[in-house]
Amino acid sequence: MPYVHSHTVYEAIHYLFSGDEELEKKALEQLKKIHLRDYIVHLKMEPHLLETLELLKKKGIHRAINTNRTTSMPFIMERFNLRPYFDMVVTALDVKHPKPHPESIDKIVKALNVNRDEILFVGDSDVDRQTASASGVRFVAYKNKRIVETILIQDHLELLAFVSNAEK
Repeated sequence: MPYVHSHTVYEAIHYLFSGDEELEKKALEQLKKIHLRDYIVHLKMEPHLLETLELLKKKGIHRAINTNRTTSMPFIMERFNLRPYFDMVVTALDVKHPKPHPESIDKIVKALNVNRDEILFVGDSDVDRQTASASGVRFVAYKNKRIVETILIQDHLELLAFVSNAEK
């Protein structure tokens, strides 16, 4: 079920209940009753993420989140105190066309005034890879060996090598 994990919650519900409009409608109604904040406590921070983000920030490198999450993202930002580490957060609610459409990357490029060849999109799903490809930006897979024909990292600290190479 990687579709459910990688797409917006609305796309996932439509996918899961396709062909049964009544059931899909009921699922969407139930979704409104769920308090996502209650589930965020079960998430765990990836090792070395904050350390890596802090080092990138000190180097003056922009950092942005591009996610198909919707209403849960503010809770995640709060729970892990991520706001100081990111210049921008784009969720599926901020665009008309969520990932893998390039609109979210276009929004980041414009807001941060960066060139596409300066962007390194780090993602853990094929939807992320598709987004990077559709947007014309470089992609690095994080802990997902199933994403073929790409660079794979297992730890966020490995991103610092890309920065060091770019500075040379």
